[in-house]
Order: sequence, then structure tokens, then C-alpha cells
Amino acid sequence: VQLVESGGGLVQPGGSLRLSCTTSGFTFSTYGMAWFRQAPGQEREFVAQIITNGGGTTYPDDKRGRFTISRDMAKKTIYLQMNDLKPEDTAVYYCAGRPAWKSGREYDYWGQGTQVTVSS
Repeated sequence: VQLVESGGGLVQPGGSLRLSCTTSGFTFSTYGMAWFRQAPGQEREFVAQIITNGGGTTYPDDKRGRFTISRDMAKKTIYLQMNDLKPEDTAVYYCAGRPAWKSGREYDYWGQGTQVTVSS
């Protein structure tokens, strides 16, 4: 199983970024996929989840509206569109996956992460 994130970088406050996570080694259509983030000195934080088969999404209340998770079944890729970025969004963003029948916030597979820095 491989999850490879891309799309991170430096962006000014109020700007946007779209992260990508390309996958291989498992049946994409049977998985739940998610984005997490971790800032220096902070615990890992759940950002968004999508069930690839059907596209159902879940967000914590404080992420709803500015963050949008989506998937491309043909490319076996998930995305995280982030708008109106704030300095507190600075973190390493991780893609994660698990069989869709599992629940909770425990994920089996993780990418290496991509750095997002929001600064003027």
C-alpha cells in the first residue's frame, strides 16, 4: 500500500491550496480515506474523511466550510481543497486510508506528509 501526498507549500493568509494523495496497492473503491494534520508540538488532528464508494464526507465542525475533501475514482486519488487559509492551518498534512467497514479515527495506512505553511 502506498499513499503519496503532494501540493503543499507556502501560501499567504487568505490564500488557497489543493493537496493530492495518490494511492496504490489496494482496492480504492472499498476504502475510507482521510486527511489529518499535525502542527509542531501539537497532537495529530482529524481534518476530513471520505468514503470512496459513494463519496460520503465527514468534517469536524471547525473545518466545515473552508476545507473540502473529494476523490477521483479513475485516478485513485483524493484531494483536500483548502480555502481562506490562516496561519494556524500551518502543519504537516497526512493522507490516511483504511477499509471502509472500519469506523472511528484509527487508520491503517499513512502517507509521508506534505508541509503547508501559511505566512505573509
